[in-house]
Amino acid sequence: MPSLSHCIDEIVTPGLRLDRYAAEFLRVLSRSQLKARNFEGRINGKKAKLSSPVKQGDIIELSWNEAQPTELLPEDIPLDIIFENGQLVVINKAQGMVVHPGAGNVHGTLANALYFRQLCRGGSFPESIRPGIVHRLDKDTSGLIIAAYNETAHAQLAGQFRARTVKKTYIALVKGRLENIKGNIDTLIARAPHNRKLFSVQGRGKAARTLYRQIKTWNSHSLVLLRPRTGRTHQLRVHMKYLGHPILGDPLYSTGDVLFPHATLMLHAKNLEIALPESGERIKFYAPVPMRFREIIRALDKIK
Repeated sequence: MPSLSHCIDEIVTPGLRLDRYAAEFLRVLSRSQLKARNFEGRINGKKAKLSSPVKQGDIIELSWNEAQPTELLPEDIPLDIIFENGQLVVINKAQGMVVHPGAGNVHGTLANALYFRQLCRGGSFPESIRPGIVHRLDKDTSGLIIAAYNETAHAQLAGQFRARTVKKTYIALVKGRLENIKGNIDTLIARAPHNRKLFSVQGRGKAARTLYRQIKTWNSHSLVLLRPRTGRTHQLRVHMKYLGHPILGDPLYSTGDVLFPHATLMLHAKNLEIALPESGERIKFYAPVPMRFREIIRALDKIK
Protein backbone atom coordinates (compact mmCIF):
# COMPACT_ATOMS: atom_id res chain seq x y z
CA MET A 1 0.00 0.00 0.00
CA PRO A 2 1.63 3.30 -1.09
CA SER A 3 1.90 5.97 1.61
CA LEU A 4 2.98 9.58 1.96
CA SER A 5 3.81 11.87 4.88
CA HIS A 6 3.86 15.61 4.24
CA CYS A 7 3.97 18.87 6.18
CA ILE A 8 1.87 21.63 4.62
CA ASP A 9 4.37 24.48 4.36
CA GLU A 10 2.20 26.78 2.23
CA ILE A 11 -0.82 28.95 2.90
CA VAL A 12 -3.97 27.18 1.71
CA THR A 13 -7.55 28.33 1.23
CA PRO A 14 -9.54 28.12 4.51
CA GLY A 15 -11.62 24.96 4.59
CA LEU A 16 -9.63 23.20 1.85
CA ARG A 17 -10.44 19.49 1.95
CA LEU A 18 -7.77 16.86 2.50
CA ASP A 19 -8.60 15.03 -0.75
CA ARG A 20 -8.42 18.28 -2.75
CA TYR A 21 -5.04 19.11 -1.25
CA ALA A 22 -3.75 15.60 -2.06
CA ALA A 23 -5.06 15.76 -5.62
CA GLU A 24 -4.37 19.38 -6.56
CA PHE A 25 -1.24 20.29 -4.60
CA LEU A 26 0.56 16.97 -4.06
CA ARG A 27 -0.91 15.45 -7.24
CA VAL A 28 -0.61 11.90 -5.96
CA LEU A 29 -3.99 10.79 -7.35
CA SER A 30 -7.24 12.39 -8.44
CA ARG A 31 -10.02 12.77 -5.88
CA SER A 32 -12.04 10.00 -7.54
CA GLN A 33 -9.00 7.70 -7.51
CA LEU A 34 -8.41 8.35 -3.80
CA LYS A 35 -11.98 7.40 -3.06
CA ALA A 36 -11.85 4.28 -5.23
CA ARG A 37 -8.59 3.02 -3.71
CA ASN A 38 -9.69 2.92 -0.06
CA PHE A 39 -7.86 6.09 0.92
CA GLU A 40 -6.83 6.44 4.56
CA GLY A 41 -5.67 9.74 6.02
CA ARG A 42 -4.38 11.24 9.24
CA ILE A 43 -3.93 14.90 10.17
CA ASN A 44 -1.47 15.60 12.99
CA GLY A 45 -1.70 11.96 14.01
CA LYS A 46 -5.50 11.80 14.11
CA LYS A 47 -7.62 9.81 11.67
CA ALA A 48 -9.13 12.04 8.99
CA LYS A 49 -11.80 11.78 6.31
CA LEU A 50 -11.54 12.82 2.69
CA SER A 51 -13.57 15.90 3.57
CA SER A 52 -11.47 16.91 6.60
CA PRO A 53 -10.13 20.50 6.31
CA VAL A 54 -6.40 21.17 6.26
CA LYS A 55 -4.34 24.27 7.02
CA GLN A 56 -0.75 25.49 6.92
CA GLY A 57 1.45 23.62 9.38
CA ASP A 58 -0.60 20.42 9.41
CA ILE A 59 1.27 17.14 9.10
CA ILE A 60 -0.73 14.82 6.89
CA GLU A 61 -0.29 11.10 6.33
CA LEU A 62 -1.90 9.39 3.37
CA SER A 63 -2.16 5.79 2.22
CA TRP A 64 -4.12 4.08 -0.52
CA ASN A 65 -4.38 0.79 -2.36
CA GLU A 66 -2.33 0.07 -5.45
CA ALA A 67 -4.18 0.36 -8.75
CA GLN A 68 -4.54 -2.67 -10.92
CA PRO A 69 -1.66 -2.62 -13.41
CA THR A 70 -2.55 -1.11 -16.78
CA GLU A 71 -0.99 -2.81 -19.75
CA LEU A 72 1.23 -0.54 -21.82
CA LEU A 73 0.95 -1.58 -25.44
CA PRO A 74 3.98 -1.31 -27.74
CA GLU A 75 3.23 0.67 -30.89
CA ASP A 76 5.36 1.19 -33.99
CA ILE A 77 5.35 4.99 -34.05
CA PRO A 78 8.18 6.80 -35.86
CA LEU A 79 10.44 8.82 -33.56
CA ASP A 80 13.05 11.46 -34.34
CA ILE A 81 16.03 10.02 -32.45
CA ILE A 82 18.76 12.53 -31.61
CA PHE A 83 20.97 10.17 -29.58
CA GLU A 84 20.79 6.60 -28.32
CA ASN A 85 23.03 4.12 -26.52
CA GLY A 86 22.51 1.19 -24.18
CA GLN A 87 21.60 3.52 -21.30
CA LEU A 88 19.25 6.10 -22.72
CA VAL A 89 17.57 7.67 -25.73
CA VAL A 90 17.05 11.36 -26.56
CA ILE A 91 14.06 12.14 -28.77
CA ASN A 92 12.96 15.25 -30.61
CA LYS A 93 9.29 14.96 -29.68
CA ALA A 94 6.80 16.10 -32.28
CA GLN A 95 4.23 18.72 -31.38
CA GLY A 96 0.92 17.08 -30.55
CA MET A 97 2.39 13.85 -29.16
CA VAL A 98 1.30 13.00 -25.61
CA VAL A 99 4.11 11.70 -23.42
CA HIS A 100 2.27 9.27 -21.09
CA PRO A 101 -0.97 7.32 -21.63
CA GLY A 102 -3.93 8.70 -19.75
CA ALA A 103 -7.66 9.26 -19.99
CA GLY A 104 -8.45 9.61 -23.66
CA ASN A 105 -4.83 8.97 -24.68
CA VAL A 106 -4.25 5.23 -24.36
CA HIS A 107 -2.58 4.93 -27.75
CA GLY A 108 -0.15 6.98 -29.81
CA THR A 109 1.92 8.26 -26.89
CA LEU A 110 5.67 8.53 -26.57
CA ALA A 111 5.53 5.78 -23.93
CA ASN A 112 3.89 3.39 -26.40
CA ALA A 113 6.54 4.21 -29.02
CA LEU A 114 9.46 3.77 -26.61
CA TYR A 115 8.16 0.42 -25.41
CA PHE A 116 8.02 -0.83 -29.00
CA ARG A 117 11.51 0.49 -29.71
CA GLN A 118 13.01 -1.20 -26.66
CA LEU A 119 11.40 -4.53 -27.59
CA CYS A 120 12.83 -4.24 -31.11
CA ARG A 121 16.27 -3.68 -29.59
CA GLY A 122 15.90 -7.00 -27.76
CA GLY A 123 15.37 -5.42 -24.37
CA SER A 124 12.54 -4.55 -22.02
CA PHE A 125 11.85 -1.87 -19.43
CA PRO A 126 11.89 -2.90 -15.76
CA GLU A 127 8.39 -2.57 -14.32
CA SER A 128 9.69 0.01 -11.83
CA ILE A 129 10.62 2.57 -14.52
CA ARG A 130 8.60 1.61 -17.61
CA PRO A 131 8.90 3.31 -20.00
CA GLY A 132 11.84 5.18 -18.44
CA ILE A 133 10.82 8.80 -19.13
CA VAL A 134 12.43 11.04 -16.50
CA HIS A 135 10.86 14.42 -17.30
CA ARG A 136 7.98 15.73 -19.37
CA LEU A 137 6.89 18.05 -22.12
CA ASP A 138 3.37 19.30 -22.66
CA LYS A 139 1.51 17.76 -25.58
CA ASP A 140 1.80 20.93 -27.65
CA THR A 141 5.46 21.61 -26.79
CA SER A 142 7.93 20.06 -29.22
CA GLY A 143 11.58 19.25 -28.67
CA LEU A 144 14.04 17.27 -26.61
CA ILE A 145 12.98 14.68 -24.08
CA ILE A 146 15.04 11.88 -22.56
CA ALA A 147 14.23 8.33 -21.42
CA ALA A 148 16.34 5.72 -19.65
CA TYR A 149 16.58 2.08 -20.68
CA ASN A 150 17.46 0.65 -17.26
CA GLU A 151 17.00 1.40 -13.56
CA THR A 152 20.57 2.60 -12.98
CA ALA A 153 20.43 5.13 -15.79
CA HIS A 154 16.95 6.22 -14.72
CA ALA A 155 18.09 6.86 -11.15
CA GLN A 156 21.15 8.85 -12.28
CA LEU A 157 19.16 10.98 -14.72
CA ALA A 158 16.32 11.57 -12.27
CA GLY A 159 18.90 12.65 -9.69
CA GLN A 160 20.25 15.28 -12.09
CA PHE A 161 16.77 16.69 -12.63
CA ARG A 162 16.14 16.82 -8.88
CA ALA A 163 19.48 18.55 -8.31
CA ARG A 164 18.72 20.96 -11.19
CA THR A 165 22.04 20.27 -12.90
CA VAL A 166 20.31 19.53 -16.21
CA LYS A 167 20.45 22.58 -18.48
CA LYS A 168 17.44 23.13 -20.73
CA THR A 169 16.92 25.88 -23.28
CA TYR A 170 13.68 26.58 -25.10
CA ILE A 171 12.82 28.95 -27.92
CA ALA A 172 9.47 30.70 -28.04
CA LEU A 173 7.70 33.19 -30.26
CA VAL A 174 5.83 35.61 -28.02
CA LYS A 175 3.48 38.51 -28.55
CA GLY A 176 4.85 42.04 -28.46
CA ARG A 177 8.31 43.48 -27.86
CA LEU A 178 9.94 42.88 -24.49
CA GLU A 179 10.86 45.92 -22.43
CA ASN A 180 14.21 44.38 -21.42
CA ILE A 181 16.40 42.35 -23.75
CA LYS A 182 17.15 39.86 -20.98
CA GLY A 183 16.06 39.22 -17.45
CA ASN A 184 15.17 36.87 -14.62
CA ILE A 185 11.59 35.93 -13.70
CA ASP A 186 11.47 34.76 -10.08
CA THR A 187 7.97 34.14 -8.72
CA LEU A 188 5.68 31.72 -6.93
CA ILE A 189 3.33 29.64 -9.07
CA ALA A 190 0.16 27.91 -7.91
CA ARG A 191 -3.03 26.58 -9.42
CA ALA A 192 -5.35 29.33 -10.57
CA PRO A 193 -8.10 29.79 -7.97
CA HIS A 194 -10.95 29.84 -10.49
CA ASN A 195 -9.67 27.14 -12.86
CA ARG A 196 -7.76 24.27 -11.29
CA LYS A 197 -6.44 23.13 -14.69
CA LEU A 198 -4.44 26.35 -15.05
CA PHE A 199 -1.57 27.90 -13.12
CA SER A 200 -0.73 31.51 -12.35
CA VAL A 201 1.75 33.72 -10.53
CA GLN A 202 0.47 34.27 -7.00
CA GLY A 203 1.60 35.32 -3.56
CA ARG A 204 1.78 31.68 -2.54
CA GLY A 205 2.80 28.45 -4.23
CA LYS A 206 6.03 26.88 -5.44
CA ALA A 207 9.15 28.84 -6.36
CA ALA A 208 9.61 29.18 -10.12
CA ARG A 209 12.56 30.82 -11.87
CA THR A 210 13.13 31.44 -15.57
CA LEU A 211 15.91 33.29 -17.36
CA TYR A 212 15.02 34.88 -20.68
CA ARG A 213 16.80 36.64 -23.53
CA GLN A 214 15.29 38.28 -26.59
CA ILE A 215 17.16 37.22 -29.73
CA LYS A 216 15.04 38.80 -32.45
CA THR A 217 12.16 41.25 -32.50
CA TRP A 218 9.58 42.65 -34.89
CA ASN A 219 6.87 45.27 -34.37
CA SER A 220 4.35 42.71 -33.18
CA HIS A 221 6.30 39.68 -31.91
CA SER A 222 9.61 38.59 -30.41
CA LEU A 223 11.73 35.44 -30.53
CA VAL A 224 13.13 34.59 -27.11
CA LEU A 225 15.37 32.01 -25.45
CA LEU A 226 13.99 30.63 -22.19
CA ARG A 227 16.09 28.81 -19.59
CA PRO A 228 14.00 27.34 -16.76
CA ARG A 229 15.85 26.94 -13.48
CA THR A 230 12.93 25.08 -11.89
CA GLY A 231 10.48 22.64 -13.42
CA ARG A 232 6.97 23.74 -12.51
CA THR A 233 3.96 22.71 -14.58
CA HIS A 234 3.37 25.22 -17.42
CA GLN A 235 6.17 27.37 -15.97
CA LEU A 236 7.37 28.99 -19.19
CA ARG A 237 3.86 29.60 -20.46
CA VAL A 238 2.79 31.16 -17.16
CA HIS A 239 5.93 33.30 -16.86
CA MET A 240 5.63 34.75 -20.35
CA LYS A 241 2.00 35.63 -19.70
CA TYR A 242 3.10 37.23 -16.41
CA LEU A 243 5.55 39.42 -18.36
CA GLY A 244 2.70 40.51 -20.61
CA HIS A 245 4.07 38.60 -23.60
CA PRO A 246 2.19 35.30 -23.83
CA ILE A 247 3.50 32.62 -26.15
CA LEU A 248 1.94 32.75 -29.62
CA GLY A 249 -0.62 29.99 -30.18
CA ASP A 250 -0.95 29.09 -26.51
CA PRO A 251 -4.53 27.78 -26.13
CA LEU A 252 -4.49 28.16 -22.33
CA TYR A 253 -2.59 31.35 -21.53
CA SER A 254 -3.03 33.52 -24.61
CA THR A 255 -5.76 34.88 -26.87
CA GLY A 256 -6.06 34.70 -30.63
CA ASP A 257 -3.53 36.48 -32.80
CA VAL A 258 -4.63 38.76 -35.66
CA LEU A 259 -1.60 38.00 -37.84
CA PHE A 260 -1.43 34.28 -37.10
CA PRO A 261 -4.90 33.10 -36.03
CA HIS A 262 -4.12 29.44 -36.75
CA ALA A 263 -0.76 29.30 -34.96
CA THR A 264 -0.18 26.38 -32.61
CA LEU A 265 1.90 26.66 -29.45
CA MET A 266 5.22 28.24 -30.44
CA LEU A 267 7.37 26.63 -27.74
CA HIS A 268 10.22 24.23 -28.52
CA ALA A 269 12.77 22.50 -26.26
CA LYS A 270 15.86 23.27 -28.33
CA ASN A 271 18.85 22.29 -26.14
CA LEU A 272 19.36 19.77 -23.35
CA GLU A 273 22.62 19.25 -21.48
CA ILE A 274 23.13 16.31 -19.11
CA ALA A 275 25.85 14.08 -17.69
CA LEU A 276 25.73 10.65 -19.31
CA PRO A 277 25.07 7.77 -16.90
CA GLU A 278 28.14 5.68 -16.01
CA SER A 279 30.76 7.87 -17.73
CA GLY A 280 29.60 11.19 -16.25
CA GLU A 281 30.54 12.96 -19.50
CA ARG A 282 28.51 16.12 -19.98
CA ILE A 283 26.96 16.34 -23.40
CA LYS A 284 24.68 18.90 -25.03
CA PHE A 285 21.95 17.83 -27.44
CA TYR A 286 20.28 20.03 -30.05
CA ALA A 287 16.91 19.81 -31.78
CA PRO A 288 16.43 21.73 -35.05
CA VAL A 289 14.11 24.73 -35.16
CA PRO A 290 10.72 23.35 -36.31
CA MET A 291 9.14 24.31 -39.60
CA ARG A 292 6.25 26.07 -37.84
CA PHE A 293 8.77 28.53 -36.36
CA ARG A 294 10.57 29.10 -39.65
CA GLU A 295 7.34 29.79 -41.51
CA ILE A 296 6.17 32.45 -39.06
CA ILE A 297 9.63 34.03 -38.84
CA ARG A 298 9.73 34.32 -42.64
CA ALA A 299 6.26 35.89 -42.60
CA LEU A 300 7.29 38.40 -39.92
CA ASP A 301 10.46 39.31 -41.87
CA LYS A 302 8.28 40.29 -44.86
CA ILE A 303 6.07 42.62 -42.82
CA LYS A 304 7.32 46.20 -43.05
